[in-house]
Amino acid sequence: MSSLQVLDLSDNSLGGSIPHCLFNFSSSLKVMNLKNNNLQGCIPQSWTKVNSLMLINLSQNKLQGQLPKSLANCTVLENLDVSDNQLNDVFPTYLAALPRLKILILRSNEFHGPVNSSETNNGWFSYLAIIDLSCNSFTGEFPFKLFQDWTKRKNDSADHLAYMHVPTISFVIDYYQWDCEYNYTMTMTNKGMQTVYQKVQEDFTAIDISSNKFQGEIPNFIGDLKGLNLLNLSNNMFVGSIPTSLGSLVKLESLDMSRNKLFGQIPQELTQLTFLEFFNVSCNNLNGPIPRGKQFDTFEEQFSFWKFGIMWEPIIKEVWKL
Repeated sequence: MSSLQVLDLSDNSLGGSIPHCLFNFSSSLKVMNLKNNNLQGCIPQSWTKVNSLMLINLSQNKLQGQLPKSLANCTVLENLDVSDNQLNDVFPTYLAALPRLKILILRSNEFHGPVNSSETNNGWFSYLAIIDLSCNSFTGEFPFKLFQDWTKRKNDSADHLAYMHVPTISFVIDYYQWDCEYNYTMTMTNKGMQTVYQKVQEDFTAIDISSNKFQGEIPNFIGDLKGLNLLNLSNNMFVGSIPTSLGSLVKLESLDMSRNKLFGQIPQELTQLTFLEFFNVSCNNLNGPIPRGKQFDTFEEQFSFWKFGIMWEPIIKEVWKL
């Protein structure tokens, strides 16, 4: 198995701990997908031998302990998903230097503490497009350092429809060489629903830091993230007014700031969000009139409910193409 490139054991009932032998299979391993099993114990520290990995998915297991710092050796890693486990750790700042990391999903664990680091942030997560920190116990102010480099790369849209994937996985059958791609998949809350993406579009960008203990004001610079499609800040302790700069996020499709301590009026600038399909600001201290014009005119009936704090239970929706 020295030429193994893809190890996909997902969606089974495998138990026990992650065996160390998995890290000795192949120096060419690009994909390790152990999603949705019954794996327990700590994640091994043996990531120095698999530095060709582009995708690691350990989500939906019962893994405990800390995230191994040796993951920083996976220098071509693009997609890391450890969601829905029992990991207890601080934010993994050591992953910031990974030059190709596009997707980081830490959702539904026991991560805690502040995210903003006092360390130098030159090149901090400079390639990151999708981050999901939801349902943990992160604290402190809005983690602005995570996104300072986003402003340098989010203004350009893709020239054609393309999906994130592990490219050119080659194998030989009956003396014929076959080349294929391994598409990235993920689960995120989008437009109020837990959504399974069977494919992830290359220019899709998303920030979900909901259901934590973040506090302070939402910074105005968030309006500089021009390519953002999804923003979920719900169920935190943010205070202050809704930034008018959010009106600059012209590609935004889903905006959730519900269950915070925001006050003041809904900015008229948000009517510029012509792609907005989901907007939830329930359970805050907002007042004044609902903005009128453009996309907001299509929301008039729904807003009357959102203003009084009525919520929806999330449902599972499967999206094959985004």
